[in-house]
Amino acid sequence: MRNETIAIHAGYEPEPTTHAVAVPIYQTAAYAFDSADHGAALFNLEAEGFRYSRIANPTSAVLEKRIAQLEGGVGALAVATGQAALHFAFVNVADHGGNIVSVPQLYGTTHTLLSHILPRQGITGRFAESDKPEAIEKLIDENTRAVFAETIGNPAGNVCDIEALARIAHAHGVPLIVDNTVATPILLKPFDYGADIAVHSLTKFLGGHGTTLGGAIVDSGNFPWDKHAERFPAYNKPDVSYHGLVYAERFGRTAYIERARSVYQRTMGSVLSPFNAFLLLQGIETVALRMERHVENARKVAEFLRGDPRVAWVNYTGFPDSPYYPLVQKYLNGNASSLFTFGIKGGMEAGKTFYDTLKLITRLVNIGDAKSLACHPASTTHRQMSAEQQRVAGVLPETIRLSIGIEHVSDIVEDIDQALEKACPSARLEAAE
Repeated sequence: MRNETIAIHAGYEPEPTTHAVAVPIYQTAAYAFDSADHGAALFNLEAEGFRYSRIANPTSAVLEKRIAQLEGGVGALAVATGQAALHFAFVNVADHGGNIVSVPQLYGTTHTLLSHILPRQGITGRFAESDKPEAIEKLIDENTRAVFAETIGNPAGNVCDIEALARIAHAHGVPLIVDNTVATPILLKPFDYGADIAVHSLTKFLGGHGTTLGGAIVDSGNFPWDKHAERFPAYNKPDVSYHGLVYAERFGRTAYIERARSVYQRTMGSVLSPFNAFLLLQGIETVALRMERHVENARKVAEFLRGDPRVAWVNYTGFPDSPYYPLVQKYLNGNASSLFTFGIKGGMEAGKTFYDTLKLITRLVNIGDAKSLACHPASTTHRQMSAEQQRVAGVLPETIRLSIGIEHVSDIVEDIDQALEKACPSARLEAAE
């Protein structure tokens, strides 16, 4: 099936009791067992089924199957937020200690997770000088447990060379984990280029309506955990908490996602509610159509900004002179992201005036909504980072991040135009002279 069909149908057929066409909301905490032996088999991971909604739920299971099929993976785990998904994704490879080697262009909270939170748990985040494969390879050593990148950086907009990063990661015996939130599997399927694990904030483009928090981890099923037993003992040695179960032996290609569910979801409980899973499913049904409009609107807005004398610079990878333009052609089929940044002449103060006088475009820190959104990263999403860390991540003091929605593009441009006029009224006159 193609994306448009998967997004509507995958993971669910009308259930046999009521024949409901819409996915039911299974608002239950627990599930009845047929017998004591049935319950034991479920808890021993010997039988498939539901036992407690902290571990799995039928509504969430449909969402997981749909996302896994969109990404081309063998399984997925839906959790409460995108940050919970990232946390589980990292500790699921590095809970015996080690380091995660990352590109520097990251969402601010992800940077905080790697630089401040995980080190308290014995896991070090290492940040390369750039997103170039050779910069990543310099930091990989015998203690590295994964390479990490955002397929499209937030807010830098950089496009990572997934194939090259995967090749380097695999040469050193570690998986490539990618955050595919901004691209979504509609624009990019990272498993096709060698990535092993994909993470999503479902709150963003996949959900699309800005009402619901959620996250997901997707397993490609391609990383050979059993061939790297020394580096990944958790997959190759008996787990005493499950009576000596060995994940790589029991689950094979689904070992990673089954361990994430059985170890981390079960014990740490960052659970996605069935109602939130239902809402996210509604958003996913239209994601292919929305992404078309997002991309087209963003191209027109970027072109307007680039041609305006009041704008100092536009960082949009759809322009042929962007260093990432070749990667947009290779990985995104020429469809540059609707998330991009720009700066106004007059610096930070002019940027703040622009930001404060927007009317249609909403000022907030979310992205991927049907509505057009704006953010000043230096004072919000990346506030905890130093000025140098911000710069490397693609954030300057005057940077405005736009997430272009699906409104009529003329209305979006008109709002930007009126805000620019208030922010730097003399720039257009000076250009005319």
